[in-house]
Amino acid sequence: MSTSTSRQRDIAIVGVAESDVMGTVPNKSSLQHHAEAAHNALEDAGLAKSDINGLLTAGFSTLATAEYMGIQPSFTDNTSVGGSSFVIHVAHAAAAIRAGYCDTVLITHGQAGRSTRARVPVDPNLPVAQYEAPYGLVGQPINYSMACTRYMHEYGEDRTRQAMAEIAVSTRKWANLNPKAAMHDTSMSFDEYHDSRWVSWPFHLFDCCLVTDSGAAIIVTTAEKAASCRKQPVWLLGAAESHDHNIISAMPSFTSLIARETGPKAMGRAGIKHDDIDLTMIYDSFTYTVMLTLEGLGFCKQGEAADFVANQRTAPGGDFALNTNGGGLSYTHPGMYGSFLLVEAVRQLRGECGDRQVKHRADPTQNAKLAIVNGTGGSLSSTGTVVLATD
Repeated sequence: MSTSTSRQRDIAIVGVAESDVMGTVPNKSSLQHHAEAAHNALEDAGLAKSDINGLLTAGFSTLATAEYMGIQPSFTDNTSVGGSSFVIHVAHAAAAIRAGYCDTVLITHGQAGRSTRARVPVDPNLPVAQYEAPYGLVGQPINYSMACTRYMHEYGEDRTRQAMAEIAVSTRKWANLNPKAAMHDTSMSFDEYHDSRWVSWPFHLFDCCLVTDSGAAIIVTTAEKAASCRKQPVWLLGAAESHDHNIISAMPSFTSLIARETGPKAMGRAGIKHDDIDLTMIYDSFTYTVMLTLEGLGFCKQGEAADFVANQRTAPGGDFALNTNGGGLSYTHPGMYGSFLLVEAVRQLRGECGDRQVKHRADPTQNAKLAIVNGTGGSLSSTGTVVLATD
């Protein structure tokens, strides 16, 4: 392991949790999922609500969430760049703590993505309404499938399709080991993947994330406060964020994700190499998102994701632990998913994952010690990358 893991730790994640019930929960609002996840994360950390003086969220205003939960923060951040926002928030929390604005930060998300009663209308003056919607680009399955079609053209349709199948099947296997996963009791074979209905070519149903009701929360604090918390601290070693477009038609390249910049920067700031990483958590809005992210983070070269994930390498028992909670494809996905990546990474680094527990790459007698988390937001638009570690 790189010498970076002996560097001074000053910022830690000390609490993580989901909302009480996830999946189809028609009797709970998005704010209830926010509050339940926050309450459970405080319990996980052994902290009280009065300890929180920083609040970050996306999708909902911190005005609404703070009022609902009875929190008056001295630092507030509503950075909202899609599902990557909550991964980006970890670095923002660290910056605010180091600047002295606060010392204990709650990052929270809740979304009745499946059961919501009303949809937010699109501003007709925005570019997406003027330049894409009139031509049929009216949702993420269509946007992402257009990008994936270009990838197939450049790198081969059959190779790309097999990679997508490998990812979908392996992720479902991880979900089968996670009692909280929506697809915990539902297996998937390669034939079932290929026979599933089309959503937007080249995406089958199982290439697409779930739509659920759920919430998740993360608590970030100082090393001093972490020492008195209930659980083992998980340290932030490095982070980076960026976005290079908004609407899909403005994406610089359909086959290259901005993770190509955030991944190397976060790893460089943490001082780690790819071989040091025990666990990789990647936003899997679609199977194609995983392919681009693996390439962008530098685990393989552009166009080589199919070879990298071949033969169920990323499934339980493989040598590359990826999305061990079952991911957005088979665990939960309420609309914005990045917070759940962090919950699983922290639990794995604490050794709390039972049958799906990942081991330390260099010493399999120990649990995972180093994880990389990458969130993607918008139409393959934004990414946030963090490197997390235990002592």
